[in-house]
Amino acid sequence: MAKKDYYEVLGVDRGVSDGDLKKAYRRIAMKLHPDRNPGDAAAEEQFKEANEAYEVLSDPEKRQVYDQFGHEGLDPNSGAGRGAGGFGDIFGDVFGDIFGGGRGGGRGGPARGSDLRYNMSLSLEQAVNGDTVEIRIPVLAGCGDCDGSGAKPGTSATTCPDCNGAGQIRVSQGFFSLQQTCPRCRGRGEIIADPCGTCGGAGRTEKRKTLSVKVPAGVDVGDRIRLSGEGEAGPNGGLAGDLYVQMDVQPHPIFQRDGRHLHCEVPISFADAALGGELDVPTLDGRVKLKVPSETQTGKVFRLRSKGVTQVRGSGVGDLLCKVTVETPVKLTEEQRELLQQLKTSLDSNSKHSPRGKSWFDGVKSFFDELKP
Repeated sequence: MAKKDYYEVLGVDRGVSDGDLKKAYRRIAMKLHPDRNPGDAAAEEQFKEANEAYEVLSDPEKRQVYDQFGHEGLDPNSGAGRGAGGFGDIFGDVFGDIFGGGRGGGRGGPARGSDLRYNMSLSLEQAVNGDTVEIRIPVLAGCGDCDGSGAKPGTSATTCPDCNGAGQIRVSQGFFSLQQTCPRCRGRGEIIADPCGTCGGAGRTEKRKTLSVKVPAGVDVGDRIRLSGEGEAGPNGGLAGDLYVQMDVQPHPIFQRDGRHLHCEVPISFADAALGGELDVPTLDGRVKLKVPSETQTGKVFRLRSKGVTQVRGSGVGDLLCKVTVETPVKLTEEQRELLQQLKTSLDSNSKHSPRGKSWFDGVKSFFDELKP
């Protein structure tokens, strides 16, 4: 079967620049990579074709031969046309560009620093209303004495003699030609002959950093804030990683949160439940009056509109849901006991005062009657 034109495989014109060639290959490689298409033989074959095409066209000498003579002009012993030959290029050139260095930093300089995570403890009021919180975190920061270069002040790094600054070396293994990270400079392309005495050549030192974090109103447990460039500094002057601040909202003594709504229990007296009245109910904005109608039963839920939470994502304000709990009086005086006994006698004389109780007892009586032989 005749091989496809390499330019056609990558979807580019013959006069494509090196930068556009790499972009085209990266797009195809990311789409067809075997890790993203497990068990897909067709995608794997297309991936190998793209890999083969890029290995040839990204090499100026091979590209010149291919442009002049086509597939026939390429020597098969050079490694061109081998799917495995340029596999290291995929990670060094493509994925290294995307993920900040790939293996050992790849070509193009030092590796990016690690991302960090900080768990921030907030009260419910802070989470709902927003706040600005100062935090102190331990990080690996760029060395101040060598400005992150890792070289002793007054000196500088020199070009690696093994890879001539490329950061990678090509190793031939029989018919295959593999490109690997240079073991001497570990992909940096430079070596430090006289390391900095403060950081030992790493370009980083441990320190504690104080940051001011602006917490937006409405955050909830598990929400994260990304602070770009506030993570660990990259080794030998590499870019810093990011800091992810994760929210942890502490339990509240009165309110429970459910998304954009708040819940609370409101204890009321037997008299208020029977006769009705007004209660002072707490909200995160202050006290409000809650009108309780007469004959209110325990478990009744009252909704206070727009007294909940404004979410970070979404529109509108949630509600405060107040669940009424009728409280049984305790530590009664003799006079109070007598009054309650009089009330009980009066209520027992007419079942209409306790319709649910009468219905329940009637059901119990019927249940036991059915059990009798």
